[in-house]
Amino acid sequence: MNQNRADHISAELQELIFSGVYKDGDRLDEISLAERFDVSRTPMREALKKLASSGLVEHIPHRGVFVRQPGPIELLEMFEVMSEFEAICGKLAAARISESALDDLKAANSKCQTAKENNDVDGYYLENERFHQIIYKQSGNAFLANEAQRLQKRLQPFRRVQLRFRGRIQQSMAEHEQIVKALFNGDAELAESTLREHVSIQGNKFHQLIASFGKD
Repeated sequence: MNQNRADHISAELQELIFSGVYKDGDRLDEISLAERFDVSRTPMREALKKLASSGLVEHIPHRGVFVRQPGPIELLEMFEVMSEFEAICGKLAAARISESALDDLKAANSKCQTAKENNDVDGYYLENERFHQIIYKQSGNAFLANEAQRLQKRLQPFRRVQLRFRGRIQQSMAEHEQIVKALFNGDAELAESTLREHVSIQGNKFHQLIASFGKD
C-alpha cells in the first residue's frame, strides 16, 4: 500500500514540477509535503527517492532534496543516447526475440491501445514502459538492457509528459505497430530505424517539451 501511495505521490510531484509550482532549485521539504499529501513520512520519503532516481530532484546530504530540471542541451543529449539504445535493442531483438516474448509484446501493445481509446495517458505510459522493457530484454545483451532501462527511468518524467502533446499517443501507437511488425518478421533494419525515430526528440517536439517546463 505504501509503495502504491509513494508512486501516486511521485507522479503528482512530477506534475507540480512541470506546472511550475515547484521550480528548478526549490527545496522539497519532506515534513511539509507529508502534511500536504496527508501521509506519513515513509511513503513521502519513498516518493522523493523515486523522483531522485529519475533525476528530477537531487538529494544533497545535510541540506535536503531540491528540484533539478535538466537544461535543454542535457535533455537533448539524453534523448539522443536513448534513441540509439532503443535502436540497437530493436536490431538485436529482431534476431533473438522468442515466440513467448512476441506474445508478451503484442499483449502490452494491446493494453496500450486500450489506454489510448480510454484517453488514459498514465495507463498508456505504464504499458508503454513494459513494451519497451520487453524489447530491451530480448536484445539478448544484459549490459545493454540494463543501461537502456536505467536511462528509460531517468527520462520517465519527460517521456510521460510528451504523451500529452496533441496527437502524440496516436502517433506512438502507429509506431508501435511498425515495431511489432518488424520484430515479428525479423526485420532488423526496420526495427532499428523505427525505434530510433520513435524515441528521438527533434524539432517541434523538442520545443514543445522545453516549453512545457514551468508553465504557469
